[in-house]
Amino acid sequence: MDAAAVAAALEDARFFARQDSRHEDLADDVRGRAELAEWERIEQLLAAAAPDTVYDPDTDDVVRAELAAEAAAAAEREAAVRHAQRVEARADELQALRELGTLEQAEPREGDEAVRDELTRRAGSYVQADVGTWLAQALAAHRGHYADPAAREAAAGFLPQPVLAHAALLSALAHLVPAAAPGELTFAARLAAAEPEATADLAALLADATEPTDPTESPA
Repeated sequence: MDAAAVAAALEDARFFARQDSRHEDLADDVRGRAELAEWERIEQLLAAAAPDTVYDPDTDDVVRAELAAEAAAAAEREAAVRHAQRVEARADELQALRELGTLEQAEPREGDEAVRDELTRRAGSYVQADVGTWLAQALAAHRGHYADPAAREAAAGFLPQPVLAHAALLSALAHLVPAAAPGELTFAARLAAAEPEATADLAALLADATEPTDPTESPA
C-alpha cells in the first residue's frame, strides 16, 4: 500500500470510529479502536520513511513480532495438548496396573508426578495413597527416572510433602536397617500421611545419625 491508500484507509477507520461513538452499544468497541490505532501507526511509519515508500506488512517489525508471538502461542497450546494426552494415556496405564495389582513392579517415568495428579483429579481429589507410596519407594530407591539426581531434585517441586517425607524416611531407614523387607516399612507411609513435617524431621535425624564420619576428623 502506498501513502495515499493508507491515508484513505485511515480516514475510513476514523469515520467508523465517529459513527460507533454515537451508538452506546458500539462505544466500547475494542476492535474498532485497535484498527484505528493500527492505521495511525502505519501512517506515521510511512511519514517517517523515504518518499514514495510503499507499506509492506512482510517488512513491518511490529507485524512480524505479532505473527511470531501468535505462532509461539499456537505451538505452546499444541504442546500443552500433547502433554495432556500423554498424561491421560499414562494414567490409563497406571490405573490398569493398579487393577492387576502390579503397580509396584512398574518403573516410574518422567512426568509420573503429573499422572498422580490426574488420577487424583479423576477420583474427585481423593488421595492416591498407593500411587504416592509407589512414587515414594521409587524416589527412595532411585528407581526409574529417579536414577537421575536432577529428577530427584525436581520431584521436590512436583510431589506433595507427605510423599516426599515418606521417601526421605524410607531412604534413611534403608541405610539404618538395610535388611528390612518392604512389608516391614509400611508404617512409614502412615507416619508421612499423618505428620509429614515430623516425618521429614525424623528422616533428617536418622540420615544424620547414619552419615559416615571422617576418621581423620578430630573431636571438637
